[in-house]
Amino acid sequence: MHPRLAELAWASTRIGEISLRRRLEPTTKIEVYEVKLGDEYLMSSLFTVAEEELSRLALAALPDTPLDVVVGGLGLGYTARAALADERVRSLIVVEALAPVIDWHRRDLLPQARELTTDPRTTLLEGDFFALLRDGTGFDPVTPDRRFDAILVDIDHSPVNVLDPTHADLYTSAGLRRLGDRLRPGGVFGLWSDDAPDETFLTVLRECFATATAQVVTFANPLTGGTSANTVYVAANF
Repeated sequence: MHPRLAELAWASTRIGEISLRRRLEPTTKIEVYEVKLGDEYLMSSLFTVAEEELSRLALAALPDTPLDVVVGGLGLGYTARAALADERVRSLIVVEALAPVIDWHRRDLLPQARELTTDPRTTLLEGDFFALLRDGTGFDPVTPDRRFDAILVDIDHSPVNVLDPTHADLYTSAGLRRLGDRLRPGGVFGLWSDDAPDETFLTVLRECFATATAQVVTFANPLTGGTSANTVYVAANF
């Protein structure tokens, strides 16, 4: 039997101490995996609906053709695995800035990690998503100017609540246009946010893309006995 709480991995990174924990949730009596940055909770396997919906909603906006997808932020792998569940996806590049997070998956410390690490369509790329976009390096080391059908991002808490100040420029007109340049015509940008829809950010999105919407994704919260919500933004390129 697993202990009630176990720290599976810990590492010092450029943004602080990051740890992976497994614990028995007393309310639901199920095993929960959590990632913490210092004392701050970054993600939990207890709440994954919106991370999965990020892939589903964004890819649903694309035609029935083979798709090349980038996911910014590996985390617990839910967004990436949901993308792979779409049979149209022929290639998936997952960009993750923190090497320990990639290592957790390669060491099978997380449930269903092998679905990612053994799928021949998947490339796990260690790198700063924002820097790769900003400096023009791109997301494919072999073909730096490669464009994609979808770029899905789940890194910051929201466009106004970022994990690192260097991330903030993505959510400006200049940053979003740089991202749009990495999409094929008609390609889709998807973004997860922990906050309610932000009309100011939607206005900026609509300046940079042909269409942009914000969908509220609700899900049961067993800790409160009620429901919680996240937001998924989907913007289509010109």
